[in-house]
Amino acid sequence: MVKREAKGGPPLPSQVAEVVAEMLGRFEFLESAREGLEKSYRAIVKTYEAGGMFYLCGNGGSFADAIHIKGELTKSFMIRRSLTCGPVYETLQATAEGRELAEKLEPGFPVIVLGESHSIRSAYENDRDPVYSYAQELLSFAGHGQPGVLMGISTSGNAKNVTAALRVAKACGLATIGFTGPGGGRLAEIADIAWRVPGKNTPEIQENQVVLYHALCRMVEGYFFG
Repeated sequence: MVKREAKGGPPLPSQVAEVVAEMLGRFEFLESAREGLEKSYRAIVKTYEAGGMFYLCGNGGSFADAIHIKGELTKSFMIRRSLTCGPVYETLQATAEGRELAEKLEPGFPVIVLGESHSIRSAYENDRDPVYSYAQELLSFAGHGQPGVLMGISTSGNAKNVTAALRVAKACGLATIGFTGPGGGRLAEIADIAWRVPGKNTPEIQENQVVLYHALCRMVEGYFFG
């Protein structure tokens, strides 16, 4: 396959470009979201190569999508990942129980979904302001100079708690992605990467987002394990 030159970046590796081509072959109307997809992929790969963290946040269905993305990245998705090297693997080889663990475990990517810890969120919301609970949680994780990227998910792009988290992310030096509907809203104005997704209403936008973030997870997995 010929590596296509993407806007704002070098050609995609062939195993990654194949994921994009296959997805657009089935969902041609998502071509308008391709640039955001590829930029988001590059930001996440760069973060993981630097030993950083991928953060996600959203509300309602978008919160569920954030957890869905975490599920695809923290274990094997479309490619079997085997634990075959590294210090953890070497240490586990010392005992029979460890060798069984090494055989069963799969390498995963570090992902944090803001708001998943009910104790952190409820404590802050009770003491201070519910609108800024994601921003507070992100600050506690990312406010110490570690590399990272935050993807804020909002079909309108105007969820105040998500935009607040993006502002904190930028203040902490993280890359930011606004994963929104076609309008983009405030997230598109704030984020480094404005990833607009077509759709006439919230259900359509979210259905299209699932297709795109599945492609994103396959691209990241393909880059490291393909």
